[in-house]
Amino acid sequence: MRPEPHVFVVVGATGDLTARSLIPALYRLLADDKGECYLLGAATTVQDDAAFQARGVEALVGAGIAAATAEAWARDHLFYEPVGKGPNGYGGLIRRVQAMESEHGLAGNRVIYLALPPSVFPTAIEAIGSAGLQDGPGWTRLVIEKPFGSDLTSAQELNRIVYQYFTEDEVYRIDHYLGKETVQNLMFFRFANPVFEASWNRALIERVEITVAETLGVGTRGRYYDEVGIIRDMIQSHLTQLLTLVAMEPPPAFTASAIRDEKVKVLRSIRGLPPDSLIFGQYGAGVVQGRATPAYRTVAGVDPDSATPTFAAARVWVDNWRWQGVPFFLRTGKALGRRITEIAVIFRRPPVCLVHGKPDECHTDVLYVTLQPDEGFSLEIEVKEPGDMGAARTVPLRFSYGDAFGEIPDAYETLLADVLEGDQTLFVRGDEVEEAWRLYTPALGYDLPVHPYAAGTWGPDEAQALLGVGARPWATGD
Repeated sequence: MRPEPHVFVVVGATGDLTARSLIPALYRLLADDKGECYLLGAATTVQDDAAFQARGVEALVGAGIAAATAEAWARDHLFYEPVGKGPNGYGGLIRRVQAMESEHGLAGNRVIYLALPPSVFPTAIEAIGSAGLQDGPGWTRLVIEKPFGSDLTSAQELNRIVYQYFTEDEVYRIDHYLGKETVQNLMFFRFANPVFEASWNRALIERVEITVAETLGVGTRGRYYDEVGIIRDMIQSHLTQLLTLVAMEPPPAFTASAIRDEKVKVLRSIRGLPPDSLIFGQYGAGVVQGRATPAYRTVAGVDPDSATPTFAAARVWVDNWRWQGVPFFLRTGKALGRRITEIAVIFRRPPVCLVHGKPDECHTDVLYVTLQPDEGFSLEIEVKEPGDMGAARTVPLRFSYGDAFGEIPDAYETLLADVLEGDQTLFVRGDEVEEAWRLYTPALGYDLPVHPYAAGTWGPDEAQALLGVGARPWATGD
């Protein structure tokens, strides 16, 4: 679909996100005359169009685009306007947008993308609203990066400010995990294949595990991360979004409103999280894939006595008809043994173990949904080995997106395409954000031990105890 001509305003355009993700994604979407888009960068840094275009060329060349092609595209599509600080600093920006619309004969369609630290979202939105940037003659779409708020109160206040100037159908709260092809296909996998939907319930599923493991530590984000922590950074957003997609009921239609309604129902069905449902950890010095990694407390910007968790595991109960009694385990951490984002659906054992004769040796089928680094699905099943009637082997039935379809779009490319088309399916609604914060805000105040773990491992040993006495180990891990 060819998007309508528009001005794409990036507020905070001198940050890393614009060069690393937004400019390359827009180029791939709009190259070869697939749409008329003029990206107008805005920030407090004083520079001209040429300087911004030079940075854009560098980003495109780094993404594999030939230099001459990158230079021509940047010259035609990238522009820059400095803004002032405070609620009245965007007067020049609105005049530049109107001038561009007049020069190119545009209908007044505008995307406003906040590539900013979350702490300045309220000020930026008020400045946008005061300048009237949202009042163009065409459509307007506001894109806000996560995290949306730092707790329930701040999320509610940010929603209040947003709704002063924008309606909900103009707001796109972006979580780049939802742009991954496997996440999108998870709904199709369930609802278009009756063999899986029929077994997607408490009768046949023992538990669900969602793991987002990172090999990197906090890097240069020490000061920011020490204030934010793992719940705000990962649990409330990425992992909970994946949980809602796994647990949701079939929507009456594959529309944005119907799908997001079902996700909100899941969040409202989740039992409150008591302190014993959470395990926290913090990485010490270790070796990650052959690379020495210093302890978290030695990172620049981190308090030497910091108790900020870099690992969290949570046990979540969804109290509804489909999932009653089935635990969902969420696990995420920095400086772990392997980079992987994966959902593991562990099915119940057969009621009678015919092959081994011992109930505790019965095989459990496991469905793995891998989001990164190799997107795809794998279903582990039991087969008989040749010859011996009592010999069984676990084998995977695999599907790889890369093998089947070749290169798939980057998550930002997918999400920006949806913004330009006005499709909110993969974006988080205001009430959805608030329900997620309602669940996790109490946990921000828990005084729980933060267990040490060595970088390069799979977190503290205490995370295994969260699964229960005698439970099989986490499905993902070495």
